[in-house]
Amino acid sequence: MADTPIAFQDFAEPHLDGAHRLSVEARWPHRREDWALVMDLSQGVAALDGERVVGTAFVTPFGPVATVNMVIVAEAMRGRGLGRALMERVLTAAGPRATRLTATADGLPLYEKLGFRPVGMIHQHQGVPSEVPAMPDRVAWAETPDLDALAALDRAASGMERRPLLERLARLGRFAVLTADGSVVGFAALRAFGRGEVIGPVVAPDPQAAMALIDFVIADRPGAFLRVDTPDPAVLSAFLESRGLIKAGDGIPMVRGGTAPAEAGPEGDAAPAGPIAKTYALASQALG
Repeated sequence: MADTPIAFQDFAEPHLDGAHRLSVEARWPHRREDWALVMDLSQGVAALDGERVVGTAFVTPFGPVATVNMVIVAEAMRGRGLGRALMERVLTAAGPRATRLTATADGLPLYEKLGFRPVGMIHQHQGVPSEVPAMPDRVAWAETPDLDALAALDRAASGMERRPLLERLARLGRFAVLTADGSVVGFAALRAFGRGEVIGPVVAPDPQAAMALIDFVIADRPGAFLRVDTPDPAVLSAFLESRGLIKAGDGIPMVRGGTAPAEAGPEGDAAPAGPIAKTYALASQALG
């Protein structure tokens, strides 16, 4: 890095176009609006070659946990230590929080050198559903989502304080909710993302409830291009493929400090006291 003219700046709105260009070049599906959502929730760093954005990284604080995300370096700038320099800056910004990220196989060696360890696997499924199921009982669109109830379920499932994210998802999309005895026991968010729409997070007490929530959304969006990122592929991948959402890629969830995420399975600590809930689909690989 010493011989390069790279400058680092706090990521701000003027950097969005350059960051989006990087993701297009890397064949990420993210729209400019998807970058803006992460920016609004996060602290980011932009690496600049003159006025050109050549790298980014973000850290998104969710209470005691932070997610590291949108780590990207222009292809021509790789191999110069820029990725590590960006990571070191956002890890400093994360402070003492436990940090989580989703890695590609290419990024795994760097993250392991920085103290991250793998804790599972994420399968990305996407496509236009080939089978539209019947509307499940007990699931409905929430006209006015009870964000307190949704945040409590999400906290029990993920260990993260993500009400700010849920508030933005409520503005950008919709929530399907599953009720039992008059109480919300599970939910699925739907919003525009990338090529179409993403279903997630999906938080539910058990796999059957998670499948009912996903089926409800699929049934309401016939012909739509849908994406689901599941951290529980052993349970959901076959179900999603049966609905016509084919596996399109993998991600490797990793943690640094603290404990493993709740959705990672036996390595995680017991869920905190409160609702019984588990994360069956992510809001995004960037935000968990």
